[in-house]
Amino acid sequence: MAASRTFKFWVFAGSTFLLLLSACTTTQKTVELSEKEQKDYLQKGQMLAQQSFAALSGRLMAAIEQGGVPHAVKYCNVAALPLIDSLSNAHQAKIRRTSLKVRNRQDLAQGWEKEVLEAYQILLAEGKKPAPMVKKLDQKRVAFAMPIFMAQSCLKCHGKLGETLNEQHYTTIKQLYPQDQAIGYVDGDWRGMWSITFFTK
Repeated sequence: MAASRTFKFWVFAGSTFLLLLSACTTTQKTVELSEKEQKDYLQKGQMLAQQSFAALSGRLMAAIEQGGVPHAVKYCNVAALPLIDSLSNAHQAKIRRTSLKVRNRQDLAQGWEKEVLEAYQILLAEGKKPAPMVKKLDQKRVAFAMPIFMAQSCLKCHGKLGETLNEQHYTTIKQLYPQDQAIGYVDGDWRGMWSITFFTK
């Protein structure tokens, strides 16, 4: 009789635990972005990515004109990340560039970024062009991603060695970035993506 009561108690306890677990799981589901929120974040993300690219490429072109590619590479090494950080602070967001083949190890993909990069890679392998996207990471963060494609001017530092990328210039690059993976591209190649994290209130 006692054994029967004990068995019934554990059946009841187990059922109660499953109900509580189910309730907790339901309440912790991520709330998806509304259609309006998606549109707003896409517009804001594209604007910030374009502004960041314009600021960075403008500085690099000026550095090339001033002292050639080696000077621009050295400038990029010390100024690119601080420039992006200043834009991040100004817009209260985290702005990054990342890729599956990075030059600066600080640009390695993190968490959700790697998932999106791999999804973009699959789309390209299927002959499809990846597009900007947004997704809600949690209650306080919204992620924006936009693919980066190579422009002709970028090949001076990221092109094919001995062709669009001068071998002497690449010696300078390797001195600053010993683990560089970001060469061998041609005009229009997929390079990586802009990663922007918005912090919601």
